[in-house]
Amino acid sequence: MWPRQDRDRFISAPAAPIITKIFLRMIMKFHRILPFALLAMAGVTEAGATVSLDSCRNMALRNNKTLRMAEEAIRGAGYERKAAFAAYLPGIDFTGGYMYNQHQIELLGADAKLPTMSFDPATQTFKYNILTTPDGTPVRDPSSGSLIPTEVAVIPKEAMEFDTHNVFAGAFTLTQPIFMGGMIKAMNDITRYAENIAVAMRNSAAEDVVYGVDQAYWTVVSLKEKKKLADSFVTLVDSLNYTVQAFLDEGMATRADLLTVQVKLNEARIAATKVDNGLHLSRMALAQVCGLPVDEHMELADESGIAPSEPEPREIDMADVYSRRQDLEALRQGISLLGGRERLARGMMLPKIAAVGSYSFSNPNVIHGFEKKFGGGFSVGATVTIPLWHWGQNYNHYRATKATTNAQRMMLEDLEEKVTLQVRQAKYSYDEAYKTYAMTVKNLESADENLRSARIGYQEGVLTADDVIAAQTAWLAAHSEKIDAEIGIRLCDTYLSKVLGTLH
Repeated sequence: MWPRQDRDRFISAPAAPIITKIFLRMIMKFHRILPFALLAMAGVTEAGATVSLDSCRNMALRNNKTLRMAEEAIRGAGYERKAAFAAYLPGIDFTGGYMYNQHQIELLGADAKLPTMSFDPATQTFKYNILTTPDGTPVRDPSSGSLIPTEVAVIPKEAMEFDTHNVFAGAFTLTQPIFMGGMIKAMNDITRYAENIAVAMRNSAAEDVVYGVDQAYWTVVSLKEKKKLADSFVTLVDSLNYTVQAFLDEGMATRADLLTVQVKLNEARIAATKVDNGLHLSRMALAQVCGLPVDEHMELADESGIAPSEPEPREIDMADVYSRRQDLEALRQGISLLGGRERLARGMMLPKIAAVGSYSFSNPNVIHGFEKKFGGGFSVGATVTIPLWHWGQNYNHYRATKATTNAQRMMLEDLEEKVTLQVRQAKYSYDEAYKTYAMTVKNLESADENLRSARIGYQEGVLTADDVIAAQTAWLAAHSEKIDAEIGIRLCDTYLSKVLGTLH
């Protein structure tokens, strides 16, 4: 910025459209950060406290709702992994039931009469007690033709009636998998990979949040510098207005010159107001990203100066980049998960063996007769299931999972190629940002010298007011480009760290 004594002596002339475009270009850069504004209302900074970039990052990571949802996804994936491990252990179940029957069981329709037998010592055998003639011929019933017993054993009808109106039954069952075709291990692998995917996605989301915070932060710093530049420009134009008024009083300037300068002064003030509004909006956006109320005012640590440091040499090993990139890690874990699905599909074609034990009971029970009380007992066994023929259903499902896995592998290869291109573009942009900054510093020196020469030339009557205002406009553009170059270095450095997987 020019010293006050130089600004008071500065004289300008018309060039309104160029000046207005420069200031509009300043404030339009603010709108690029709006997609990164995240609504989170938690945490408040102390009034007047200076906040660093790391503090803004920490607040955003702590308050961001997307990251909170990602943490819940990780927690849920951990529970799924524990649930899958439980399949190795025996399962115990209880089954109980009650049934009301309208009728009871009656095994006999009437009293049952059963023939009896007696032991014959002569033949050493049992013989039926039947009616015979004196000569020993059995007598038959004329109506049915059956033998007529002389003695019968009577089973009363009531003895074979069982009360089954209310039946209670239950069973405790224990099932221990022995061999499930590798399906249990496959499910455990799948849930472990799913948890790893959730972690990688959370880390990738965290990088996006940090990148958004950096953009919002450096936008505020940029607009703060441009606000200083706009205020300085208003002061210069105001000084010009005072000088032209003095020249008009002395008859050295025309009324048209004064009106032109006054128009430029109003335009400079309007542009400064727009920059100031953009600065306030950018602070609100940064507060939203950090999870603070939108009206929270934060003084940033870098507002006092943004001169970039020397570029750091970066050795880029693409193998390390691939291993650090969380989006690639999520895809790699997804491929492993699909491999688990292959093993799961293959296990559906293999035999399954399990040991089974149970304790069942009922009321009434038939263990010791038909008793109207609870009774039961243990049973132990094993089950074997062997898939025989399903018209290729399981095999085709297995081949489908293999095809999906192969497609994911090709997708990973394609994404790695794109990441390589992305890293190279980011590196070129990073190097170009430093070169641009170096050129803007030289341009600023030239613009300062040009402005000084134009001011002296106008005072000596060698140059016109148009020449001076052109020099002033070039000076304004040079300062604005330098600020953009300084912020561009910060943003390019952040983006390069993001694509390299080192942004934390």
